[in-house]
Amino acid sequence: MSDFSTARQKMVDGQVRPSDVTDSRIIDAMLAIPREAFVPQAQRSLAYLDLDIDVSAGGAAKRFLLRPAVTAKMLQAAEISETDNVLVVACASGYLPAVAARLASRVVATECDSALAAAAQANLAALSFGNVTVKTAPVADGDSANAPFDVILLNGASEIALDGLYRQLKEGGRLVGAFALNGPQRAVIVTSSHGDFGHRALFDTAIPVLPGLERPPAFVF
Repeated sequence: MSDFSTARQKMVDGQVRPSDVTDSRIIDAMLAIPREAFVPQAQRSLAYLDLDIDVSAGGAAKRFLLRPAVTAKMLQAAEISETDNVLVVACASGYLPAVAARLASRVVATECDSALAAAAQANLAALSFGNVTVKTAPVADGDSANAPFDVILLNGASEIALDGLYRQLKEGGRLVGAFALNGPQRAVIVTSSHGDFGHRALFDTAIPVLPGLERPPAFVF
C-alpha cells in the first residue's frame, strides 16, 4: 500500500468515521479518490491532514480544499442519490465535485478563478470523471443554464443570504453550506418547498468565507 493510500485510510478512519459519517457511498468515494491529486505538488504531504488547505492558483482571493470531515458531513446531509443533478459552487481544485460525482448522475462545478477552474477541469479529466463539467462564474451566480438542481453544495462559507442560488433548486431540492449571517458560523441545509425555503442548522463549523460572499462593512459614524 502506498503512503498516500495509507494516509487515505487513516483520514477516513480517524476523521470521517468519528464525525458520524455512516453513508458507505461517501466513505467508499473518499477511500477511492486520491485527494493528493487536488493539492499543489509542494503541499501534497498535507493532503490528508485535518485542515483547510490553500489551493489558490496565484490569485488574490484565497481558495481552499476543505477539511475531510466537513466535506463528508456536508455530503451526507445533502443525501445525494444516483439520479441527482448536482451543482458545486466554488469548486476550487475539484475535490468536492469528484466525490459528489461518485454519488450523483451529473455534476456542474463553478469556480470564480479562471486559472483554478482550468486546474480543476484538468484534475477531474486526469481521473476520468466524465460526468463533471467545470465552468468559470462568480460564486453567487450558480449556473442558471443547467438549473434546477436536486442538490447545491457550497464549497466554503457565506456571510450573506444566497437567494439567487436557492431559486436554482428543484422542488424538494437541498442546498448545503456554511453560513454566518447574524451569529456564529454553522453548516446549514436549505430545502425548497412550494416556493419557500426552509433552513435547518446541521453543526457548528469554522471554514473560510468565499470571495464575494463576505459581509458588507458596517457603517461607522
